[in-house]
Amino acid sequence: MTSEGVLQRIGQWPVRLKNYVEELQTEMRRVTWPSAKQVRATTLVVIATVFAFAGYFAIVDLVLGRLITRIFDAFVK
Repeated sequence: MTSEGVLQRIGQWPVRLKNYVEELQTEMRRVTWPSAKQVRATTLVVIATVFAFAGYFAIVDLVLGRLITRIFDAFVK
């Protein structure tokens, strides 16, 4: 790219930034935002799911850990 092209692109950044901000504002007006009740409900679902997966993985870790320990103990004896 020539230095002239670079200077031209640098000179266009304020216009490009203004266009970006205008488009962003337009899109944000189109967004359908959830209500506070919906946010609370989905947040509770996410928290419950995280705890459920944590419990599941704790049990799987415990079972696999004991299984691997028994396998190693069998080879050591």
